[in-house]
This record gives sequence, C-alpha cells and structure tokens, in this order.
Amino acid sequence: MTEDEQIKLLASDGMLVKRPVLAGEDILLVGFKEDEWKDKLKIK
Repeated sequence: MTEDEQIKLLASDGMLVKRPVLAGEDILLVGFKEDEWKDKLKIK
C-alpha cells in the first residue's frame, strides 16, 4: 500500500486511528494494546 493510499484510507475511516493494524511477514497487530505493541516491536 502506498503512502497516498494509506492516507486516503485513514481519511475515509477514522476508526482506523483507534484500531490500528500492523501487518508484516512475521507480525500482525490489530487494535492498540501498548504493552503488546512494545513487546512485539521490541520497544523499551
């Protein structure tokens, strides 16, 4: 997804701001649970 496509999607559905989605080869995070994101993304 291009950055322009991402911006259009966020602009069309404000719930995505509160319900972020991160999808990658080895990861899928839905919603925002700060501890889970920190753990999966190795943030201290």
